[in-house]
Amino acid sequence: MSDNRKSQLTAFDQLLTIMNELREQCPWDKKQTMETLRHLTIEETFELSDAILNSDMEEIKKELGDLLLHIVFYARLGDEQQAFDIGAVIRQLNEKLIRRHPHIYADTEARDEEAVKQNWEKIKLKEKGNQSVLGGVPRSLPALIKAMRIQEKARGVGFDWEADEQVWEKVQEELEEFKEAVDYREKDKEAVAAEFGDLLFSLINYARFLEINPEEALERTNRKFIHRFQFLETAARNSGKSLADMSLAEMDVFWEAAKKQE
Repeated sequence: MSDNRKSQLTAFDQLLTIMNELREQCPWDKKQTMETLRHLTIEETFELSDAILNSDMEEIKKELGDLLLHIVFYARLGDEQQAFDIGAVIRQLNEKLIRRHPHIYADTEARDEEAVKQNWEKIKLKEKGNQSVLGGVPRSLPALIKAMRIQEKARGVGFDWEADEQVWEKVQEELEEFKEAVDYREKDKEAVAAEFGDLLFSLINYARFLEINPEEALERTNRKFIHRFQFLETAARNSGKSLADMSLAEMDVFWEAAKKQE
């Protein structure tokens, strides 16, 4: 065993010891349950996501540590309930990784990434006994991410477009249907919402074909808008003006300046 591996195992062993000590001695840690930790885990996951989008390796390291603490905490709670411990969690994960990579640990062939994905989805479907390929998509996922996962899972069993040109034609078709629904929006607002949903779904599909993560792309646009708008607010204050009292033309001057600054 290499010295680096020994150091890693020593650090993990110390974490388990600290977790036990905190659970037994810290008033806050003693009160926690899986339910109280759940929303904190979600928050930590989003903080890790922010760090990744910022390409901040030091912050990524910190947030990975926070997330690892939660995993160890859940395992300790499971141990207290005599349901599982961290060893059982890791062993089950190891078994799953070996089982779902037969091209590495068995005699299945997978010549490219797409073949690996298809094998993964087929094995997963068999393991879970789902009657539907989409049965493994969590209902509570945000809609945009859920659309991505639905499309990926359908692709995993061969239900997909053959070329990105076909998907783009579908986007244009959905756009036309949305525009038609908007023309009659006073009569049927539900139809407008339905067509807008179809349009978004087709755009997400097209992004997938272009190997663009639509969630990341939208978040980058959100951040860009926030940066420009805050520049606009600062520039307005520095000029002694209030946004509420400015015309769109006046605001647009500062907006263009924000774009040039980037």
